[in-house]
Amino acid sequence: MNHDPRRTTVSSLPLSPLYRAESLRKIGKHELDVLVVGGGVTGAGIALDAASRGLSVALVEARDFAAGTSSRSSKLIHGGLRYLEQLDFKLVREALKERGLLLQKLAPHLVRPVKFLVPLQHRVWERGYIGAGVTLYDTLGGARALPRHRHLSRRRAFEVAPGLADDALIGAIQYYDAQVDDARHTMMIARTAAEQGASVLTRTRMTELLREGDRVVGAKVVDLESGAEIEVRAKTVIAATGVWSDDMSKAAGIPAPFTVRASKGVHLVVPREKIDLDTGLILRTEKSVLFVIPWGRHWIVGTTDTEWELDRDHPAASRADVDYVLDHLNAVLRKPITHDDIEGVYAGLRPLLAAKAAATTKLSREHAVAHPVPGLVIIAGGKYTTYRVMAADAVDVAMEDVAKPAPPSWTDRLPIAGAEGYHELWRNRATLGLPMERAEHLLGRYGTRITDLLAMIDKRPELGEPIPGAEEYLKAEAVYAASHEGALHLEDVLTRRTRISIEVTDRGVTAAPEVAALIAPLLGWDAARQQREVDNYLARVKAELSAQDQPDDVAANASRLDAPALLPG
Repeated sequence: MNHDPRRTTVSSLPLSPLYRAESLRKIGKHELDVLVVGGGVTGAGIALDAASRGLSVALVEARDFAAGTSSRSSKLIHGGLRYLEQLDFKLVREALKERGLLLQKLAPHLVRPVKFLVPLQHRVWERGYIGAGVTLYDTLGGARALPRHRHLSRRRAFEVAPGLADDALIGAIQYYDAQVDDARHTMMIARTAAEQGASVLTRTRMTELLREGDRVVGAKVVDLESGAEIEVRAKTVIAATGVWSDDMSKAAGIPAPFTVRASKGVHLVVPREKIDLDTGLILRTEKSVLFVIPWGRHWIVGTTDTEWELDRDHPAASRADVDYVLDHLNAVLRKPITHDDIEGVYAGLRPLLAAKAAATTKLSREHAVAHPVPGLVIIAGGKYTTYRVMAADAVDVAMEDVAKPAPPSWTDRLPIAGAEGYHELWRNRATLGLPMERAEHLLGRYGTRITDLLAMIDKRPELGEPIPGAEEYLKAEAVYAASHEGALHLEDVLTRRTRISIEVTDRGVTAAPEVAALIAPLLGWDAARQQREVDNYLARVKAELSAQDQPDDVAANASRLDAPALLPG
């Protein structure tokens, strides 16, 4: 097992159905050093951190990689410019250092620069106040990975943002941050963990913690695809379950070391041509900020920040949420965005550490690690950008239970799958035999693993065709999702391996049967199972659209729950 920091590449390992079957057999045979519960970005990061130190590791996730919060963020890798106002310099410095690592070394194929415009409304004081903050942002830890900010006059601001209304600004400041496809990044971290020796498993639910006296010694897990129950013994269980953290304390029969509250954030996706900008925007709202983020041929606009105490698996966006985002966006646009312009909507839950605060927006994003009983570590809070730091902290605490020598974390030097040789391949992208736009699209999703897709297309040229109803993606990408990226259901492909569910106006309805037919042979589906996957997906789309027509959270939640749960074959 590789834990030599000088060796930063290993052979590609597909998360195939065969890999899954072998991993399920393996995890019940021998005691592990670490069992990770939760397949979001923090859990995947923990699995990678622990495996890269030479520990034996398994990760179990009840749904799919990034199925919860980690696929539903604003898709930004950022220091948190607004945290400077809260004088949280430590958090900003830490996040900016991580941003630099991801951009330059760890995931340059998945994380890329994005520029934002901060409109100014007040003369003199606001430019000085915000300018000072952005100057600090440019200079804190690792921030020089991106160009420095610049001040723009009113005329220059309208040149880069002609779609803004005449009264939207008197000047502006432009600065840089970074963005990521959060679901793909999380999956690629999990895949890297597998290449370091971890067994990473989706659709595998922890049902019970195993105890010997006061010590946690593992967990019972159920393979939701087959119904088989497996007893997994481990020296330590690390729970990285986000908004489900309190459930882990209940499973252990202990008081919660901290309470995690869920705050709902809703984002809209609209076509790029609907907003005439060549820069992202960051707008102040009465509660927080609203981002307008360039996303390929689209814009992502969000987010909201409201308490959520309903179904945590499927948080629902209501009409009120959509109207809130549209109202704040349209307040600064020359030509308003309408409901008919919206291509996609998604809602996610932020896990916020509870504190004595009246509203979730006042709670810190910093994380906490608890070791409440021997053999159990619980981590919660934090922000997407600092997942690697959180993972290292959790494994450091867990080493007390593992009780064997292991090196300190070196994931700050361990590239994520697809990063090895990426810069050279990007420079030579014209030689890949693809139209330039297509080559850049694939490199930005797969990095150097693009060679796997090109090999598939060489063998089956029809896989080089676009997916009907989702022409931004090739058929090979759907097949690869099932053969190499651990997708087990149609929803996994349409929602997380690709972003078809939010990037086309029909939410993937046209593409669904096409994609199902492509992946069915790989996943062993018969015609009935294939049709059931399509029907389940269409029911989910219908439920989400119905929820978005409901006036409030309670009604939206009820509508969203009308969709059937994913069922095994």
